[in-house]
Amino acid sequence: MNIEEARSLALQHKGVTEELFAERWISFRIEGKWFMLIELDTPEPRIAVKLKPEHGQELRAQYDGIRPAYHMNKKHWNDIYLDLVPSQLVIDCIAESYQLVVQSLPKKTRMLLQES
Repeated sequence: MNIEEARSLALQHKGVTEELFAERWISFRIEGKWFMLIELDTPEPRIAVKLKPEHGQELRAQYDGIRPAYHMNKKHWNDIYLDLVPSQLVIDCIAESYQLVVQSLPKKTRMLLQES
């Protein structure tokens, strides 16, 4: 998987916005809260996603391509090196990160996001 494919996956989720952050990062947000970051112009393409702490630890133990996120809360945020992990795992982690943030939103907002 490449950065553009990861970007497209993030944007497929309902209510997602994208913006340039700190000149070298693209942030993906739901209701203003981050669920994914992409660093631009890196030799190793990677994304940062928020995962449940126990799931993130489990994945870090299983895959060399999943590490604590650079400059983020390392308990919750994980860097996923796109060349080093299966594409389906990247898809699943982006979806999990989105869902974690959606679950933290007020009930009314969650219900709006779940409507077709």
